[in-house]
Amino acid sequence: MTNIISSSSISPLICFFVFFFWLGHGGALGIQHSAPAINGADKIRSQFLHLLRTRRSPQVPLTVEPSKPARHPLFQQVPTPTFSEAMESCPKADIKNLKQRLREENFYLHTEAGEQGRLPVLILSLKDSKQKRRPAVVFLHSTNKNKEWVRPLLEAYASREYISIAIDSRYHGERAHNLTTYRDVWDLIKLADYLTQRKDIDPKRIGITGESLGGMHAWFAAFVDTRYAVAAPIIGVQGFRWAIDNDKWQARVDSIKAVFEEARIDLGKSAIDKEVVKKVWDRIAPGLASIFDSPYSIPAIAPRPLLL
Repeated sequence: MTNIISSSSISPLICFFVFFFWLGHGGALGIQHSAPAINGADKIRSQFLHLLRTRRSPQVPLTVEPSKPARHPLFQQVPTPTFSEAMESCPKADIKNLKQRLREENFYLHTEAGEQGRLPVLILSLKDSKQKRRPAVVFLHSTNKNKEWVRPLLEAYASREYISIAIDSRYHGERAHNLTTYRDVWDLIKLADYLTQRKDIDPKRIGITGESLGGMHAWFAAFVDTRYAVAAPIIGVQGFRWAIDNDKWQARVDSIKAVFEEARIDLGKSAIDKEVVKKVWDRIAPGLASIFDSPYSIPAIAPRPLLL
């Protein structure tokens, strides 16, 4: 199995042009794809969905609970970040009094039983749009941050007639208690359930992106849920199995180290090693370093547009 390496410095500006082209102009073009490849993608997607369902808390009806804006968003890092040039770089339409013309929605989407099944959602859109159904873009934050961190991106896309959505990943933002699990793809499937039901969103023009941890979630969400019509994860993609076999897992592990420290303690190890890494990947999803690894899950996104 070979390693998959992509550009490691995609900015929100590049993602803007990807979504503007694919979603702002009617969605994906008619790309030809062979039947065997599509059937293979459906099979691996079905297997991954089955795995997710076996690891869920008891199911609950998908319901919406109104909430208020987070006054003091939680950042799990020191010093607390206050500004990001990259976040602010996404171009806004030239609209006077943009902030006053934005409609903000804050609510909790109940995705399953239990505390972490209460998904905080932030949506921005223009109040006076003349479009009946607009394209939508989901933005996912990186490790230790929250949905408020990507607000400049939400504002930029909203200014250009998109409905822009952000959530707090599990154990982040309003859901923060610890950093020991990243089971997040289920939330994005349930989020798609909600977005495709909205009368102001075109269900065929929903895109997804994310930075770092959010990029990993975006890639898996696009793999498992075809309702995400275009994906532009801001992350370098590496084969999980390749990294273990070739002792090249350190950089990714260091980016979410708290998770691996928990596994190290569970195993009684003095340091993080290959065994610890295997345990964590298996906890996130059995098969992550084999049948659901990037050489298999990434191609399953085709024929939908993808930028890594």
